[in-house]
Amino acid sequence: MTENGKIIHGGTDSYETDALFSQYCEFHYGNDYFGVPNFPARCARLCIEYLQGRRKERALDLGCAVGRTTFELARDFSRVTGVDFSARFIGAALSLRDTGRIGYSVTVEGELANRVERSLAEMGLEPFRSRVEFHRADAMALPAELGGFDLIFAGNLIDRLPRPRLFLSSIHERLAAGGLLVLTSPYTWLPEFTPRQEWLGGYTLNGRGIESLECLKELLAHRFRLSTEPVDLPFVIRETARKYQHSVSQMTVWEQV
Repeated sequence: MTENGKIIHGGTDSYETDALFSQYCEFHYGNDYFGVPNFPARCARLCIEYLQGRRKERALDLGCAVGRTTFELARDFSRVTGVDFSARFIGAALSLRDTGRIGYSVTVEGELANRVERSLAEMGLEPFRSRVEFHRADAMALPAELGGFDLIFAGNLIDRLPRPRLFLSSIHERLAAGGLLVLTSPYTWLPEFTPRQEWLGGYTLNGRGIESLECLKELLAHRFRLSTEPVDLPFVIRETARKYQHSVSQMTVWEQV
């Protein structure tokens, strides 16, 4: 299952395969498809817009995969930390930071593939790579030193966690005063990633359908307020030359109260 992004919690990481690694490199650094703009870069731009008039010193990109949003946030932030559970994703992001280049294969069909190479320079990100750092870590048990962030961006993450309620109950501890929490998710709840009893939405309770946004508002109400209307953001993941995933993620922006 590739839709959504990454798994960044303890257990077997299914995003280490060659095929999925290549798909996410292309998702982050490759071409746009069907007129849908680059999702990781667009998320970063929106985060920066929402932070107008606020401090932009430190940001945390939680579930960063191969790091495009991390680099994009560094255009405006003094320091950006990218975190993911996948060792392969983090290794690629570190190599890109250190060398400015990333190489990977994109599948044409079957066993046929084309080798491509991308650079931070061609994306206008070369001047900012000294501002980023990457760490392999578990989103459910972040290192104690990761805190005091003006922005926490959790991209397509919550519906790939085993206990999203627990994650949301403590993430405020990592924010600086006045910081923003920005979530994106297509709310693709699946039991192989999240036990059904932990789903935030997508089920019926007492004869009423429960949607994830409703649950997010309830869970975060004592620490945050929804600072703007949710925004739907499409994204496309290329699998082969003739097979693509076209999904829609909802972005919500939460301000500490």
